[in-house]
Amino acid sequence: MPQPQQVPSVAPDSVLSVRDLSIVYRTRRGPVQAVRDVSFELRRGETLAIIGESGSGKTTMAVSLIRLSPRTAKITSGQILYRGEDATIDVTKLDGEDLREFRWSECAMVFQAALNSFNPVINIWEQFLDTARAHGMNKTTEVRARSGDLLRMVNLDPDRVLRAYPHELSGGMRQRVLIAMSLLLEPAIVILDEPTTALDILTQRSIIDLLRKLRAQLGFSMIFISHDLSLAAELADRVITMY
Repeated sequence: MPQPQQVPSVAPDSVLSVRDLSIVYRTRRGPVQAVRDVSFELRRGETLAIIGESGSGKTTMAVSLIRLSPRTAKITSGQILYRGEDATIDVTKLDGEDLREFRWSECAMVFQAALNSFNPVINIWEQFLDTARAHGMNKTTEVRARSGDLLRMVNLDPDRVLRAYPHELSGGMRQRVLIAMSLLLEPAIVILDEPTTALDILTQRSIIDLLRKLRAQLGFSMIFISHDLSLAAELADRVITMY
C-alpha cells in the first residue's frame, strides 16, 4: 500500500471516489477536452458500469484511474481517492514506487483487445511470472500455485494454458487469461474495458457469468466499461453514462 497522504475523507463503504475529474489531450491543433468534471463513487464489492458512445471518454477516464494514460493526456483537475485498508490516497499524487505498488496490487485493469495485452514471444506461464516478479512476488512455487488456481476459477486447464502462447488461444480464452492475471495480486478493484468486444454472443455470455461468479467468490469491486447497455444492466449494481 502506498504511503498515507493528507486527503479528503471518503465514505466508509466506498473503495474509490472520483471527484470532478477532467482530462485534456494535447494535440497539434491545441488542447482537446476528453473528460470534463466526472464524479462517481465505487462501493466495496460493487459492480459499477460506465457506458457511453465511442469518443465519450470512457477509456480515457478508466485508464487514468491507474495513471496509464499516454503522455499526451493530462489530468487538469480533480481527485481519484482510493480508500485502502490502512489509509486513503489520492492516485493523482502518486509517482515512482508508490504508483507501481498501487497498480495491479490495489487496482488492476483488463484492457480491450486481449491479444495486444500479451507479449507475443513468451508463453502464458512466463507472463504470469513476469507480472508477479514485477510486484515482488518472487517465489516460483507460489506463483505457479496461484496462477493455476486462478485459471481453474476461469474454467481453463492450467496444464494446457500455461504452456501455450497467446496466439494459440481463442479470443475467449485470452480474455479469461487476462481476467485471471488481473486477479493475481488480489486487487481490491478490477477495471474491465469493453471485455466482451469482438467476442461472439455465447462467449460474451460466458464472460459475464464468469465475472459475476468471480466477484461473488473474491469480493473485489468492479468497474465495467461498455457501450452495450443490455450487458451493463445485466452485470452491474449501478450504471452511469458518459456523453
